[in-house]
Order: sequence, then structure tokens, then C-alpha cells
Amino acid sequence: MKKPKILVFGRVGQVGWELRHKLACLGHVSSVDYPEIDFSKPDTIRAAVRAAEPSVIVNAAAYTAVDKAETAPDPAWAINAAGPGVIAEEAKRLGALMVHYSTDYVYDGGKSSPWVETDPPNPLNIYGKTKLAGDEAIAAVGGDYLILRTSWVYGARGSNFLLTMLRLARERPELRIVDDQTGSPTTSECIAQATAQILAQVIVPGAGGLNGRSGVYHLTSAGATTWFGFAQAFLSRLGEACPKLTPIPSSDYPVPARRPVNSVLSCAKLAETFGVHMPEWEVALDLVLETLAESAPKA
Repeated sequence: MKKPKILVFGRVGQVGWELRHKLACLGHVSSVDYPEIDFSKPDTIRAAVRAAEPSVIVNAAAYTAVDKAETAPDPAWAINAAGPGVIAEEAKRLGALMVHYSTDYVYDGGKSSPWVETDPPNPLNIYGKTKLAGDEAIAAVGGDYLILRTSWVYGARGSNFLLTMLRLARERPELRIVDDQTGSPTTSECIAQATAQILAQVIVPGAGGLNGRSGVYHLTSAGATTWFGFAQAFLSRLGEACPKLTPIPSSDYPVPARRPVNSVLSCAKLAETFGVHMPEWEVALDLVLETLAESAPKA
């Protein structure tokens, strides 16, 4: 039986790396990244898709420099907004399913309860605006698609909050960490694993495809914490080597891009539609820390 062809955009990113491993059991996985594809040059995107002729395209490529986007927005618009629209057009031309990752930053944070997919987006920063534009471009094309909105992504590799804090903990006697923004830390591995669970119900022979299930779904770890609470959860394990941790308000840590106060997303729709239940963020954190411990140089 012929295996489905799966094309992943974003080979070297946190989520892209995990996808290449988690999706291998579902089909033949190929992946592309810069400089093979340049999102400022749409023809390179089209060429990559046409060369691969996939039945599934997973777009894990993104411009994630949230603060830098405020003063240099062009790359963010090209990668987060225009590029996904081009991929969606190519996916529709092939009759392929497109999976794309979006963000909690499309919401303004003004709601006290978890955000649901029908809540109106209102991004506070350029990054959020470009990601929302990408979501809208995909929907406007009208093919089969899944937009998976996630939040506070981190993992055992790449560039992320956890790895940055672990590095700073070795360099500084005190860390001052924002404690008035709430969200759900979500590992790149869990995102890739959930994606594989969804696709296993859609692309395997006899599954029948999406069957009208195209749309936006929230995909984050269960539970919620603040950036301070998240950092405290892993830095406290350093014991005597842990620096002093001081909670601060966002106003004490000014950055160019405004962040939403409440980034917690409800994943009920994902569970009801695909039966995917994400782990508690503390459980996922334990797994990442275990991976880091195993990969650490032995004394």
C-alpha cells in the first residue's frame, strides 16, 4: 500500500524537528527550510510543493521574533502572513490537506476565562497580526486545512524560554520574571505528537479525510501558569544552584511588543472532534527536563 507523502515546512525549528520524527510512522516525510525556500520569494514555495507532490503539507515555519517584528515587520509579514496563503493555494491545487500552526497572540488577553475558537481575534502586536493574517489567508483559499493555535512553545532544543532561563540561572544571582501574564507552556514534542494523532485519523487509508472538519483548533497543554510560575517549576529543581527568583509585573520589564495578559486557550473542540487530550503542562515539563538530563554531559 502506497504511503502518503508528507511535506514539512520548517525542518530545523523546534516543532519541525519533532514533526519529522513523529510523522514518520504515517507516511514518507520530506522537509524543506531556508535557503531552499525563501518566504519572500513565493516561487520557491510553489516549487518545493510541486517537487514533492504531497498529500499533506505541514507548515511549521514561522517568524517568532515577537519584539523585533515591531520595528522590522517585513519578514514577519512574508513568513507568517503571505507564505501560508501561497502554501494553501498549492495544497488546494493538489487536493492536499494543509496543517498550519498559529498562536495565542491573535487574542488581546482581555478575557478572564480560556479563549475558544469562536472568540474574535484582536492581536496586540505585529507578530500576532501577521499570524492572524496567515490564518485568514488559509481559510480564504478554501481547501482542506487545520489551523492549530498553540502557546508558549518550548522544548529540549532550539531557542525558547526554558533554555534561556536555564542559561541565565548559571550566569546571574537573581532572575526577575514576569508574573502577571498567564498561559499554558506547551512542548514542541507534544505539539508534534498531537498532530500525528490527528493525522492518523485523517490520512490513513479508509479514514475518509477531514469530512468537513476544516477549521481552527486550539492545541496547548492543559492547565495554566505565569511566566514566573513556569520558571519556578523548573529552576527550583536546581536546588542550591538556583538563583533568587523575583516575580515582577510586566510594567517592570518593558518590551517593544505588548503581550496578552491571559493567553489560556480552551482545547475542548480538539478533544471533542479528534479525541486528542493534551497533558498537564507540569507533566510535559517533567518529560523535557528528563530529556535534558539524559543529554547532559556525564561527570
